[in-house]
Amino acid sequence: GAWLHDCGKVTTPEYVVDKASKLETIYNRIHEVRMRFEVLIRDAWVDYYKALADHPDAKETLAETRDTTITALRDDFAFIAECNVGGEFMADEKIERLNAIAQRTWTRHLDNRIGLSQLETQRMERTSAPTLPVEEPLLSDRPDHIIERPVPAEHYFGDNALGFTSPVPEHLYNLGELYNLSIKRGTLSEEDRFKINEHVIETIRMLNLLPFPDHLKRVPEYAGNHHETMIGSGYPRGLTADQLTIPERIMGLADIFEALTAADRPYKTPKTLTQALKIMTFMIKDGHLDSDLFELFLKSGVFRDYADTYLRADQIDDVKIDAFIQ
Repeated sequence: GAWLHDCGKVTTPEYVVDKASKLETIYNRIHEVRMRFEVLIRDAWVDYYKALADHPDAKETLAETRDTTITALRDDFAFIAECNVGGEFMADEKIERLNAIAQRTWTRHLDNRIGLSQLETQRMERTSAPTLPVEEPLLSDRPDHIIERPVPAEHYFGDNALGFTSPVPEHLYNLGELYNLSIKRGTLSEEDRFKINEHVIETIRMLNLLPFPDHLKRVPEYAGNHHETMIGSGYPRGLTADQLTIPERIMGLADIFEALTAADRPYKTPKTLTQALKIMTFMIKDGHLDSDLFELFLKSGVFRDYADTYLRADQIDDVKIDAFIQ
């Protein structure tokens, strides 16, 4: 079960699993946004020289207007770049500022419907092509940003014989720029989060198709229930403590500890032992993990054995386990 618990991740795009910034898809789209700001800064210089040619005596005033415009553009882009990184919480006033910045426009002169794949062309055809040149917002949520599901959300689980309860987003992906930059916590949208969580659904589906011998017949349960919680707030079936066996609870605890201390995740920094165990104590209080197993995990020294084998030296600190035992 431990070996197979994430086998469903073969269906999860790597760029979603490793999404380290809000505008990231296969690449980080912050570069597209930066180029629009570069265009506006260039426009500020062009406007300055045009005005200077007509009003050479107003050089100082015109230069001041140019510099004020460029400073504001630099500040606005720096703010967008900061939002793109993500964090623990994004205040409403920041989202309001994003929407205000999006009202500024830039002029596009080139056709954005050539050189595209068939699928992208189909998405672009959801709206009529404007006459060029066209004024466009610096940030936008366009119809072509929506990637539809091959199967409607309400039919995604089919007959749902395996009892999945996870809510399915309407769209497969939503690549809207404002939509993603406004993500309040972390870097994942609702659609991204479901795509990642979906790996457990696929693990369960895959393993339930295999003809395990009797002594391995519970492998699909052990592998597939490692994201469930003691209080039914987990996924993909919302199981509760009375529905989870000891091996399944162990899987959940081990998976959390490994994820917190892993050093190979581009979207997070690895936690030290103390940091990881402190976070896990909060999860115990919230009813996510089995408190008795967590105490055994600490007292047995298993966490130290794992650390000595797999963690970097700078992650292994002096843990006082008494501080983490309820």
